[in-house]
Amino acid sequence: MCASYGLDPRFGDYASFARINDREIIERLRSWSEQNAGETLRPTGKNLRNLNPIIRDAGAGPALELAWWGYLVGGEPAKFPSINTRSERLQQKPGNLAGRAIVPATSWLEMQKPSRTWYRYDLGAPELFGMAAVTQRGIPTGGEPVTCYSIIMQPARDDQAPIHDRMPLLIPASFTQDWLAADVPPSRELMDAALDAGREMTARVRATVATT
Repeated sequence: MCASYGLDPRFGDYASFARINDREIIERLRSWSEQNAGETLRPTGKNLRNLNPIIRDAGAGPALELAWWGYLVGGEPAKFPSINTRSERLQQKPGNLAGRAIVPATSWLEMQKPSRTWYRYDLGAPELFGMAAVTQRGIPTGGEPVTCYSIIMQPARDDQAPIHDRMPLLIPASFTQDWLAADVPPSRELMDAALDAGREMTARVRATVATT
């Protein structure tokens, strides 16, 4: 389970992150991460009402928006695990791919059990990358409508499975438009194509013991 990730404002070249022509998106992303002051991004909930940046296409092209990490049910955070969604579940029920997004990050954290050792995963800090996510709309009690997101998790690479058995699905720049396009319908084929497209980035992921 990915339950926290980082977005370092020092990220440099973003060519491997996404083929997005709107430079304003990237600059807004950098500005937000600077204001976040290096804080780890965590799920949204009853007490922690943080909204995190995602990129999605609502029909007018890719745009940056702040979104609720996890799903809302009846105005409250879902009681079932919703911050992550297994890729296998989406292959079985591709209709849940109707809403899709990319979650920008420069690292994520996982705890190895039973040692309780924390590991940081990245592509070589601070390189910006995108994690695949599915989205749906929600309305928190007493609040305004918001986009909610769940990060898609795939089986971990064999050599990293002893640390944690799952890892986020990474979307390479070459597949950004296919993944985000609002006119691309949800399907098993889309999920399979995303998994195939992310293999090269998955091979680059490194895991090191987190020092902070």
